Amino acid sequence: MLKKNEKLNRFIQMNIGCFMLATGVYFFKIQNNFVTGGVTGIGVILAAITPVSAGVWIWLLNLALLIVGFVILGKDTGFKTVYCSMLYSAFTFFFERYIALTSPLTDQMLLELIYAMLLTSVGSALIFNGEASSGGTDIIALILKKYTAIDVGKALLLTDFTVAMSSFWLFGVQAGLYSLLGLFSKAFIVDSVIESFNTCKYFIVITSKKDEIKDYIINTLHHGVTSNTVIGEYTNQERTMLHTVCRRVEAVRLRKNIKEIDPKSFIIITTSHEIIGRGFRSV
Repeated sequence: MLKKNEKLNRFIQMNIGCFMLATGVYFFKIQNNFVTGGVTGIGVILAAITPVSAGVWIWLLNLALLIVGFVILGKDTGFKTVYCSMLYSAFTFFFERYIALTSPLTDQMLLELIYAMLLTSVGSALIFNGEASSGGTDIIALILKKYTAIDVGKALLLTDFTVAMSSFWLFGVQAGLYSLLGLFSKAFIVDSVIESFNTCKYFIVITSKKDEIKDYIINTLHHGVTSNTVIGEYTNQERTMLHTVCRRVEAVRLRKNIKEIDPKSFIIITTSHEIIGRGFRSV
């Protein structure tokens, strides 16, 4: 059941992520000519020099890159990437068709850039957290990695930077500077959001009432516990040290209950940004 719930949760995350990504791209990026790299940036550029809309270009480019990815990289491009790539493109095309905009929502470019970066970054983070990607230049980066000595991160940055720089020529210095600012800020936002999704609390509890605390962790929080016997050198008394991890929302409850069960317990709580194993993330 846990595995099914985890899959459902990731599927919902992917769909919400695609919607947020498309919202940020259509309502804020495209309208302001923010070219922060990726297929979106290429689509904005091509829409400026052809009669075809950015949404259609994004759809066509994603489809073409997925086909190239399957041919060159094989099936490792993944069903989830195909799904997210096509859903994101479909959302963008839907917005273009039924919520037509001919100008930015406001006259505040910095405000629009902030919303563009927040929506697309959180959307991308949700998709990545669901173990997928929106395709696009990720595939170009993987192809560069396969045939050159460049790693994925540098290849992706190189690809996106080249696209972003073209905005100076097409849309002017102001749009170009905003595009570069968006490109560099997005990487930090995505990493921060992904870390916040995966943040867990690691508890070390030294107690004389191990059974009551252990039962609460196992039967109420449904997490595992590791224990070992320790001796406090200051008191020269034998105690049990319990180790467990839980999610942030459970940490407050666990700390409160430990203190209720054993007011004299000694608790160490640290933050972990990723727990891999049963009950948390699969490998």
